[in-house]
Amino acid sequence: MRTAFRKTMPIMLVAGALVVGGCASSGDVDRLQSDVGALRTDIQKLREETRATRAESIKAQEMALQASNNAAASSREAQNAARAATAAAEKSERMFQKTLRK
Repeated sequence: MRTAFRKTMPIMLVAGALVVGGCASSGDVDRLQSDVGALRTDIQKLREETRATRAESIKAQEMALQASNNAAASSREAQNAARAATAAAEKSERMFQKTLRK
Protein backbone atom coordinates (compact mmCIF):
# COMPACT_ATOMS: atom_id res chain seq x y z
CA MET A 1 0.00 0.00 0.00
CA ARG A 2 2.82 2.37 0.88
CA THR A 3 4.59 1.78 -2.41
CA ALA A 4 1.39 2.26 -4.37
CA PHE A 5 0.80 5.56 -2.61
CA ARG A 6 4.32 6.73 -3.46
CA LYS A 7 3.80 5.93 -7.12
CA THR A 8 0.42 7.66 -7.33
CA MET A 9 1.37 10.75 -5.33
CA PRO A 10 2.84 12.71 -8.28
CA ILE A 11 -0.25 11.93 -10.31
CA MET A 12 -2.47 13.11 -7.46
CA LEU A 13 -0.49 16.36 -7.19
CA VAL A 14 -0.83 17.04 -10.90
CA ALA A 15 -4.53 16.15 -10.80
CA GLY A 16 -5.01 18.44 -7.80
CA ALA A 17 -3.31 21.28 -9.65
CA LEU A 18 -5.57 20.73 -12.64
CA VAL A 19 -8.69 20.75 -10.49
CA VAL A 20 -7.70 23.83 -8.51
CA GLY A 21 -6.26 25.75 -11.41
CA GLY A 22 -8.84 24.64 -13.91
CA CYS A 23 -6.27 23.85 -16.50
CA ALA A 24 -2.59 23.84 -15.69
CA SER A 25 -0.08 24.54 -18.38
CA SER A 26 2.55 22.00 -19.27
CA GLY A 27 5.07 24.26 -17.53
CA ASP A 28 3.07 24.00 -14.31
CA VAL A 29 2.94 20.23 -14.63
CA ASP A 30 6.68 20.08 -15.33
CA ARG A 31 7.38 22.31 -12.32
CA LEU A 32 5.21 20.10 -10.09
CA GLN A 33 6.94 16.96 -11.31
CA SER A 34 10.31 18.60 -10.68
CA ASP A 35 9.19 19.57 -7.17
CA VAL A 36 8.11 16.00 -6.49
CA GLY A 37 11.48 14.72 -7.68
CA ALA A 38 13.30 17.22 -5.45
CA LEU A 39 11.16 16.19 -2.48
CA ARG A 40 11.93 12.53 -3.11
CA THR A 41 15.64 13.33 -3.21
CA ASP A 42 15.35 15.27 0.06
CA ILE A 43 13.49 12.38 1.70
CA GLN A 44 16.18 9.93 0.60
CA LYS A 45 18.93 12.17 2.00
CA LEU A 46 17.07 12.47 5.30
CA ARG A 47 16.70 8.69 5.50
CA GLU A 48 20.43 8.23 4.93
CA GLU A 49 21.25 10.87 7.55
CA THR A 50 18.89 9.17 10.00
CA ARG A 51 20.59 5.81 9.45
CA ALA A 52 24.02 7.36 9.94
CA THR A 53 22.88 9.16 13.11
CA ARG A 54 21.42 5.94 14.51
CA ALA A 55 24.68 4.12 13.84
CA GLU A 56 26.69 6.88 15.55
CA SER A 57 24.30 6.84 18.51
CA ILE A 58 24.62 3.08 18.93
CA LYS A 59 28.41 3.33 18.77
CA ALA A 60 28.42 6.12 21.37
CA GLN A 61 26.20 4.05 23.67
CA GLU A 62 28.51 1.06 23.33
CA MET A 63 31.53 3.23 24.12
CA ALA A 64 29.79 4.72 27.17
CA LEU A 65 28.90 1.25 28.42
CA GLN A 66 32.47 0.07 27.96
CA ALA A 67 33.80 3.13 29.82
CA SER A 68 31.34 2.48 32.62
CA ASN A 69 32.46 -1.15 32.85
CA ASN A 70 36.12 -0.07 32.87
CA ALA A 71 35.43 2.48 35.62
CA ALA A 72 33.67 -0.15 37.73
CA ALA A 73 36.61 -2.54 37.32
CA SER A 74 39.07 0.21 38.25
CA SER A 75 36.99 1.06 41.30
CA ARG A 76 37.03 -2.56 42.43
CA GLU A 77 40.81 -2.71 41.96
CA ALA A 78 41.24 0.50 43.97
CA GLN A 79 39.06 -0.88 46.78
CA ASN A 80 41.11 -4.09 46.87
CA ALA A 81 44.34 -2.11 46.97
CA ALA A 82 42.98 0.03 49.82
CA ARG A 83 41.99 -3.09 51.77
CA ALA A 84 45.45 -4.58 51.24
CA ALA A 85 47.11 -1.34 52.39
CA THR A 86 44.88 -1.21 55.47
CA ALA A 87 45.70 -4.83 56.29
CA ALA A 88 49.42 -4.16 55.87
CA ALA A 89 49.21 -1.08 58.09
CA GLU A 90 47.34 -3.02 60.77
CA LYS A 91 49.91 -5.82 60.65
CA SER A 92 52.72 -3.30 60.92
CA GLU A 93 51.01 -1.63 63.89
CA ARG A 94 50.59 -5.00 65.65
CA MET A 95 54.24 -5.82 65.09
CA PHE A 96 55.28 -2.40 66.41
CA GLN A 97 53.09 -2.81 69.50
CA LYS A 98 54.58 -6.26 70.06
CA THR A 99 58.12 -4.88 69.97
CA LEU A 100 57.17 -2.18 72.50
CA ARG A 101 55.97 -4.81 74.95
CA LYS A 102 59.30 -6.64 74.94
